[in-house]
Amino acid sequence: MFRRRVSRTDHAPSGESPDPRIAPGDIGRLSRPLSGEALARRRTLDGAPVEPPRTLRDDPGTRRQRIDAFDGALAAFDRSFPGAGGGGGGGDGGGGAEPPRRKRPLRWYLRWAMRGLGILIVLLVIAIAWLALTAPLSKSLEPPAPPSITLLSAEGKPIAERGANIGKPVDAAKLPAHVTEAFMAIEDRRFRTHWGVDPRGIARALWTNTAAGGVRQGASTITQQLAKNAFLDSDRTAARKLREVMIAFWLEAWLTKGEILSRYLSNAYFGDNAYGLDAAARHYFSRAPKDLTVGQAAMLAGLVKAPSRLAPTDNLKGARARQKVVVGAMEAAGYLTPAEADRVQPAVLRVGGTRTLPSGTYFADWVLPQARDRAGGIGADRKVTTTLEVKMQRAAERAVRNAGLKQTQVAIVAMRPDGRVIAMVGGKDYRASPFNRAVQARRQPGSTFKLFVYLAALRSGLDPDSDVLDEPVTIGEWSPKNSDGRYQGTISLTRAFQRSSNVAAARLTKEVGVKNVIRAARDLGISTPIANEASIALGTSTVSLLELTSAYAAIAAGEAPVVPRGLAEEQEPSWLDKLRSSRKSLGKHELEGMRTLLAASIRHGTGSAANLPVEAFGKTGTTQDSRDALFIGYAGGIVAGVWLGNDDNTPNPGLAGGGLPARIWRDFMRQALDLRAPEPVVAEPEPIDNAIDAVQEALGIPDEGPVTMEGPGFDVSLDRDGQVRFNPREERRRENDGPPPPEDRRAPEDEGEQ
Repeated sequence: MFRRRVSRTDHAPSGESPDPRIAPGDIGRLSRPLSGEALARRRTLDGAPVEPPRTLRDDPGTRRQRIDAFDGALAAFDRSFPGAGGGGGGGDGGGGAEPPRRKRPLRWYLRWAMRGLGILIVLLVIAIAWLALTAPLSKSLEPPAPPSITLLSAEGKPIAERGANIGKPVDAAKLPAHVTEAFMAIEDRRFRTHWGVDPRGIARALWTNTAAGGVRQGASTITQQLAKNAFLDSDRTAARKLREVMIAFWLEAWLTKGEILSRYLSNAYFGDNAYGLDAAARHYFSRAPKDLTVGQAAMLAGLVKAPSRLAPTDNLKGARARQKVVVGAMEAAGYLTPAEADRVQPAVLRVGGTRTLPSGTYFADWVLPQARDRAGGIGADRKVTTTLEVKMQRAAERAVRNAGLKQTQVAIVAMRPDGRVIAMVGGKDYRASPFNRAVQARRQPGSTFKLFVYLAALRSGLDPDSDVLDEPVTIGEWSPKNSDGRYQGTISLTRAFQRSSNVAAARLTKEVGVKNVIRAARDLGISTPIANEASIALGTSTVSLLELTSAYAAIAAGEAPVVPRGLAEEQEPSWLDKLRSSRKSLGKHELEGMRTLLAASIRHGTGSAANLPVEAFGKTGTTQDSRDALFIGYAGGIVAGVWLGNDDNTPNPGLAGGGLPARIWRDFMRQALDLRAPEPVVAEPEPIDNAIDAVQEALGIPDEGPVTMEGPGFDVSLDRDGQVRFNPREERRRENDGPPPPEDRRAPEDEGEQ
């Protein structure tokens, strides 16, 4: 701190008293009490006799003296400088005046300026490194849209294409001048001269927007728009704008103006799902970008501002008005002479058929999220193989058309027993209603839910020949009834399932327990909520057709649960995957029992309208007031489910699972399995099940001919085949005397179910 040690006599002239200022060395000696050898050495140098070393602790009085001496010496040292307060000597100031403040030299400011500049350079280097890592230049070539995915059938044929219409990259240097000039005139007139940001454009936009009281004009350059489209989101925040400016500077530093313009034109969105100038030119005008006229180029340049609102396929008037604005901007920028501008005509659309595949189908909508996960991120187009089989899909669509439906909606799901979905119809017309009733709708399954009731009964030890009482029953406050009002007393499980007895299913649910029925449904893959009450036996809890069909597929496969899937497996599952699989084989007793019941239902029961000339299994289902009607079954390695109903859940008088749904299922299966039309199957009815037999037995009429009732002037007769005749009495007498009784014919069963 001090360059030279100053003694008390350094500045005192001869004959004058010594300078009262204290030398710094004296302060050191006073502030550091010496002891031991150091103290002896100091005293020897000062000529003092050497005494035994002592510490301050040896003599409290000495310690106090040294402290007082130090305080006095320090105060005298402070007063020795000019301007120090206090009396006594040598100071120029006095009276406690503050010392004058010194001005900071220029080099102090320069030093801090250099430090600030260094910090800015470091931050710039960090920003450039961050941009290099998070925003590679290659990303400016990618359009801000998901990749196009082409879905392939199981046979490898394209069935649907989903994604943006992305054109090929364009080279601005190879385009006609009027094409690039149209974009620069309306979007960035000083593109060739600025460094990514246009200060004049910002000032002009600020003035215009302030005068208009709102945002009327933008100031983003073409470089900034490329930065936003390729690297940023559309948030209107100051932080996003700052990042946009930084990336714009970065792009200008690393790319030429031609490269920036080329990437901008290849990247911009032009509405109607067209990304890039190439896609827009071919979509709207059916020509390449190099062949665009001035009017066409002006229209496309005008779309960039509001592509969704100005897309000429939806708003031709607005697009043409915007075209005029662009032509005016080209004239103002000097790209067109007034005469050339006047000759530009409104562009005429020639929308090209750029898409030959459907962009949406019921199956494609369902499988697309899985396909995107498999395809990966943004990049080139992807092709994903699905499980859909073209022949099966056509058969399902044909079966729907042949049904001649009017108001009623329909859904079909067909799959292999392992869960591969091979056909899907979610409604009568996808274009009219893309809502997928096969997957998204949750409807009551009706008697198709009895599959789980009887499975629980078989698990409890019963078999298809076990007896169950088909008589009215009351469970709590619930009293189910058979839809046809007929009860047969004690019958077998096969007979109860065949005729879809509601009361028998309710009794079985009560006996085996509601929880066991729910457990059976869960084991077969039903995941939707199921009420903990006995009424679930009649299908009161909602479920999707896809999930319900998968449950029936478990019976066909012999193991459960069967998970429906729409994508082909990329490779065979390993033994470890099979070991970790949740699928378990069904017991032999329950599996054979359920197959016996399902076969009886389709051969001689409520599902006889769906019968095929091959071994088939199935079950009908009809909900209250015929709001829903279903048939689900399998044959020949195909499991299919059919649902009919109204979207508003209104009743459909006369609709039943054993009617139109069963016939649609049969029509689909015949085409899918290449079967000929089956021969009519006449079920062998029991006498009591025939309505004529029941009437004759009740009235005690011999089983020899038709039942005849006399009326006023005519007789009404009901033959055994169900035919009603009105005969005059005279004709009846001639019949009694003449021809033999009619042939004994029996009609097939006509049993209701719910």
